[in-house]
Amino acid sequence: MEIANGATFIAVSSEKNPQVIRINNKVFPWVLHPKDSNKKIAFVVINYRSALENLRLNNDFSIKIVQGAYKREKITITDTTKTKPNKAASDRIAKEFAEANAIYRTYTKKRYWNKPFMLPLNSVITSPFGSARVFNNEIKSFHGGTDFRAAIGTPIQASNDGIVVIAKDRFLAGKSVVIDHGEGVFSMYYHCSDIKVKLGEKVQKGQVVALSGDTGRVSGAHLHFGMLVNGVQVDPIDFINKVNALF
Repeated sequence: MEIANGATFIAVSSEKNPQVIRINNKVFPWVLHPKDSNKKIAFVVINYRSALENLRLNNDFSIKIVQGAYKREKITITDTTKTKPNKAASDRIAKEFAEANAIYRTYTKKRYWNKPFMLPLNSVITSPFGSARVFNNEIKSFHGGTDFRAAIGTPIQASNDGIVVIAKDRFLAGKSVVIDHGEGVFSMYYHCSDIKVKLGEKVQKGQVVALSGDTGRVSGAHLHFGMLVNGVQVDPIDFINKVNALF
């Protein structure tokens, strides 16, 4: 089976104790199937920067990692404090990354969701996952989420049930909400104008968690929606489609 870098492969097993799935030293845990208690699933997520190769995950599963059809995007930002931050800003960015990474390394064994995921708003996608981001003619990174067109003040809904683990203003992501859905699944909502939830709050699918905006490093108002699964940024649309196909 071919899986693009940045995509998700959901392994399904009817065995009581299925064989461990790993890529190199990374183990992908088995969890209960959301609809069939006699089955287990594992979210095998492929890092965007993974080598393109054939991999044997265990005796039952093999995949071929292929290059995703990602494009290159040129973005012009007039606020140079966001593209060339000073030392104080750079220190803040580093601190915020460290704080977020510590959260993403925390694996919550409890699953908070029991229904399909939803998109946070119904709008046009303006920038898909995986594009090379060129800020002012300099490649900075790849796009780790999906951008939706959203005028300032548009309600943003939680993709599924979970616990709010980040609800604050950050230098690059602006006003941000991150939800832990359990079992290594997180959803992110960036560049908001207003945050409607508090840290530690339990939220339900469809609940308004923020209003869209243009905070942080942006070229205009929009919603950046991302998902991180088992410590890896993945294409949120791909992940949601594959999870929802289990129902």
